[in-house]
Amino acid sequence: MVETKSANKAQGNGAYDPVDLELSVAKRWKEDDTFAKSVQNRQGSKPFTFLEGPPTANGKPGIHHVLSRLYKDLVCRWKTMEGHLVERKGGWDTHGLPVEIEVQKKLNLMSNEEIEAYGMEAFNEKCKESVWTYEEAWREMTERMAFWVDMDDPYVTLHDEYIESAWWSLKQMHDKGLLFRGHKVLPYCPQTGTSYSTHEVSLGYKEVAEPAVYVKFKLVDDDASILAWTTTPWTLPGNVGLAVGPDVVYCRVRVTATPSGNWEGRGGSEIGEELILSKDLLSDVLRHKVEIVDEFLGLELVGKAYHPLFPDAIDRGDSDTAWTVVPADFVTTTDGTGVVHTAVMYGEEDYALGMEVGFPAQHTVGMDGKFIAGTHKLLDGRYVKDCDSDIIDFLQDNGRLYREHTYTHDYPHCWRTDHPLLYYAMDSWFVRMTAVKENIIKYNSEVEWAPEWTGTGRVGEWLNNIKDWAISRERYWGTPIPVWICQDCGKEHCVGSIEEMTSMKTKDSPVPKELHRPYVDDVKLSCPSDSCNGEMIREPYVMDCWFDSGCASFAQWHYPFENEDKFSGSFPVDYICEAVDQTRGWFYSLLAVSTTVFDSTCYHRCLSLGHILDSEGKKMSKSRGNVVNPWDHFNKEGSDAIRWYMTTQSAPWSPMNFDPNGVRETYAKMFLTLWNVYRFHADYASLDDFDPNDKASFIPVNQRSPLDRWILSRVSSVAKDYHDQFVSWDFHKAGRDLENFVINDLSNWYVRRSRRRLWEESDSKDKQGCQHTLHEVLSIVSRLMAPVSPFISDRIHNDLTGISVHLADWPVGSDIVKGDLPPQDLELEQQMSVARSLAETGRKIRVDVNRRQRLPCRSGWIVGGPELSDFHDILAEELNVESLTTEPDLDRFQRIELAPNHKALGAKCRADLPKVLKELAEFDSEAFLSDVKSGSAKLAGYKIDEEDIEIRRVEKQGFAAMTFSVEELGDISLVLDVSVDDDLLSKGLAREITRRIQSKRKDLDMDVEDTIDLRVWLAASSPKLNSSDWEYIKSETRANPAKLSYSKPSKNSDEFELDGDKLHFSLK
Repeated sequence: MVETKSANKAQGNGAYDPVDLELSVAKRWKEDDTFAKSVQNRQGSKPFTFLEGPPTANGKPGIHHVLSRLYKDLVCRWKTMEGHLVERKGGWDTHGLPVEIEVQKKLNLMSNEEIEAYGMEAFNEKCKESVWTYEEAWREMTERMAFWVDMDDPYVTLHDEYIESAWWSLKQMHDKGLLFRGHKVLPYCPQTGTSYSTHEVSLGYKEVAEPAVYVKFKLVDDDASILAWTTTPWTLPGNVGLAVGPDVVYCRVRVTATPSGNWEGRGGSEIGEELILSKDLLSDVLRHKVEIVDEFLGLELVGKAYHPLFPDAIDRGDSDTAWTVVPADFVTTTDGTGVVHTAVMYGEEDYALGMEVGFPAQHTVGMDGKFIAGTHKLLDGRYVKDCDSDIIDFLQDNGRLYREHTYTHDYPHCWRTDHPLLYYAMDSWFVRMTAVKENIIKYNSEVEWAPEWTGTGRVGEWLNNIKDWAISRERYWGTPIPVWICQDCGKEHCVGSIEEMTSMKTKDSPVPKELHRPYVDDVKLSCPSDSCNGEMIREPYVMDCWFDSGCASFAQWHYPFENEDKFSGSFPVDYICEAVDQTRGWFYSLLAVSTTVFDSTCYHRCLSLGHILDSEGKKMSKSRGNVVNPWDHFNKEGSDAIRWYMTTQSAPWSPMNFDPNGVRETYAKMFLTLWNVYRFHADYASLDDFDPNDKASFIPVNQRSPLDRWILSRVSSVAKDYHDQFVSWDFHKAGRDLENFVINDLSNWYVRRSRRRLWEESDSKDKQGCQHTLHEVLSIVSRLMAPVSPFISDRIHNDLTGISVHLADWPVGSDIVKGDLPPQDLELEQQMSVARSLAETGRKIRVDVNRRQRLPCRSGWIVGGPELSDFHDILAEELNVESLTTEPDLDRFQRIELAPNHKALGAKCRADLPKVLKELAEFDSEAFLSDVKSGSAKLAGYKIDEEDIEIRRVEKQGFAAMTFSVEELGDISLVLDVSVDDDLLSKGLAREITRRIQSKRKDLDMDVEDTIDLRVWLAASSPKLNSSDWEYIKSETRANPAKLSYSKPSKNSDEFELDGDKLHFSLK
């Protein structure tokens, strides 16, 4: 089936209008339910499972979402064509911080107190509404770019079914002893009572000038003090340890004299006082004159005890390491003193170190940001940032301050209140990922990562340094942590289902309306301990939203409560794809949950995409004004062009510089070319009533012309390479190679060389072979293109076959479907490659001798290379020669030319050199060379030897030649007869006139079969146009009537210049 001529006119009279084409194809898909059919047709086949990384619909989709959805769709379409059953369930990520921030801004709720005063129920309802703000925009973009995914039955993380599955997974972790309560140091705002994520922290950095101090920690049983530096004096009451670099060189110095300059600020040191600090930082820190008493590695300081700055602030408890020196690998000598003051509850590294070495973990600061009672009488009950100066005075009064200075740096502030944040150890629930470190590393190694170094590098390094996962958040909108704690006995219980919660709830507890706060908060459970009748209260936390999305592989099916068959048939999933910034986000959370719950990997393959940047390689942002709206291109070049451009621009994992001009170039080069090839076939197929299914007119491949067999072999070779590149994730290389095939092999060579074959009025065997060949090649190309650019490929394939390309099989085949590529003939491909190189060589020769391409040569000769007799007729036309033959010896066309070796002759002849050169130029080169070889050659009386001259071979008069090399074939030469006569000039003139007329026909959008009324005016000085060449012009341009004149041209005629003559023509 080939589209009829009348139907063709609907597409802009044959012109390529990408938007109109894509919208019409999308309409047909919807009417025919093509997506559903593409899945239904593969029922019972081997599944290929895909897991959609759920977007959040409270933000507009952007160009980066087009990129990720492209690669998701591309792989799923490809695998469907390979015969797999590829179900694609959509998903929505509906919890988390961005949602809360959006709602808080709208409602102007700047603190937890304000949220709770507004009402948690009302606030969460607003959050629920917010997550669907841009759902329609997401749907529209998804459909317009042809990302086929089931958005009518998606998984949604706020649904009770999804939450229940997440609860179940957490219970598995709890029962395995992997869930525990601890602390996590987070940026915290006492004014709002809220801890912040990295995202929120980035909203509020400000440059501030704050006091920084060098503090003397006096050693026990030693007169020396260790110097440590801090920019947060308020953390000093919480100090419980000092950290040193075990391999860092430290010095013990003795103060010998007061500072030479004026001392600024508080602090000081007595003559004879001894201080310990890093050797590298002596000059940066000290203002006094000192002498070095001793040098040693930090390891020698480890275990030394010192006196607490605030003795009553922290209870030592059973800690053996409190107020001692410990080693730490994070200590550097880039700033400070090379000694790090450690306050366990007020720094992430501090906390990790404290847990490792057994420091006491106690707060000196309350959740209100004020020092708790018992810290120190000067500080108790006061806001910490108001106490910095008093703390410095305290240090000064007690001889513990060496010096102070002002430190300017960027520090995070609350984006709501503009107050500085405190790094504060918050109560948190953790998953003990350190307990499954070996397993998760093993499962990561089983994943096929693209690129491979994402798995070994970014993810592998993250897992090698894995930390326990803090999964709880002090938030309102999210999956509630299903942990209840008894108020009487302290027992904790993790609920794993709605049924379990309902069966354990107290009689007075309501059945929650849904599994969100505040409804779940109102549920009290009866303590299951035999000896306790207490009431259990739920921990007031929600889960990290990454835990939510990490459950997607099973929670999307509400497993284990239903759909066990769907889960077991899709786990682990075959393919996931997101941007590289998901390395420590979704990629990790999926692996973490599957490792702890199922002791298994979660996915077999992961494509990690690079970020999308602007055309200059800069990050896109609204402030820079360089954000690209995908609809600007959807509505101009179409989504096919965007998808193809993105695929071929760079490797999927490399950062992409998105250039709108590149999209336009892709549209012009690839898609206009492909469309014109298709129109060429469709137009002639319509004229000739070509039916590809007519067995009577079918020409077997082995009976077709060498040109047909070549293009069929080429498309097979390209298809196999294309498939291999898909398998190795090199989609960019595959697309570039196919584009090169379409532009250079198919359009610029095969179609151009085949036009005359289809102009024949009769249905010859050669003409039918060409039509079948074009039909088959376009069918294969459209199927190869389909995963990348689904619209134009479907339009072409559907017009050619009556079947959507997305219901067709992969032409290369797979272990499920059979391939249907035409036979390869690599020898034929090599021959054609040589023939095309000869054609290009001919064009270069003409440029070198300044001969127009359309001015024929009488003869041409090929010297060397493979047998090309099958292509001599094609080559003769390409080279524009009257006859083309092979010649065994290049010498026939060359002559000897002798040149002087100036260095040798200069040494031999000296002052007589000009005379020698003059005589050499007058001699016949070949005769003189014979004399040289016989030893009888003389110039100006000097005997001339072979080393005195340089022998060159040049073309004889009237010939031009050029040589190129082909691997395994050696040198191949082309020789052209470049002489000119009247007959050749007439033919050249006819071809030039014909080209101009054909170009005009194209500009007028004339159909192939349209005849014209032609007038041509030649100048008196123009070459004589032979009658046979005038007939050639009329035949080629379908001119009837036609008139040739040497009179004055019509005013409305078209003009062009040739060899200085102005020629004119008109047509209608």
